[in-house]
Amino acid sequence: MSRFSNAAALAPVEARGGLDRFTITDLSAEFGITARALRFYEDEGLIAPERRGTQRIYSARDRARLAWILRGKRVGFSLGEIREMIDLYDIGDGRQVQRQVTLERCRARITTLEQQKHDIDAALAELNEFVAVIEPLTSPSH
Repeated sequence: MSRFSNAAALAPVEARGGLDRFTITDLSAEFGITARALRFYEDEGLIAPERRGTQRIYSARDRARLAWILRGKRVGFSLGEIREMIDLYDIGDGRQVQRQVTLERCRARITTLEQQKHDIDAALAELNEFVAVIEPLTSPSH
C-alpha cells in the first residue's frame, strides 16, 4: 500500500523539508512506487529528471508532476489525459486553463464513475436475487 494516502491525494504537494532535488529512491519510497514506474513516466515524457551520469536527479517540479500522475491514475484518467492536464501548467496564464480543463475532466469522470456504480449496484442486486432463487434448490432436501 502506498504511503501516499487519499487525503494526501487531495492536498497540494508540500515542499519536503526544504528539499528541491530528489533521487529515484526518494520518490519511490515517498510515493510507494517502483523505480521502474518512475522510469516509465520519464520515457513517456511526463517527468524529466536531470541526468548526472547514470543517476537521475528529480526536481520539485518532477515531484509535483508525479503526484498529479498518481492522483490521475487512481481516479482512472489515461496517461494522455494526465499529460494534457499537467502540461497546461506551462502555458503561463496563472494555471487558469489547467484548472478549468481539470475541473471539466473531473466532472466527466465523476459522471462515468457514477454510471459504473449504478451498473455495479444493479448487477449485484440481480446476482443476489439469482442466488436467493438457486440456493434453496441446492439444499440436501431437494
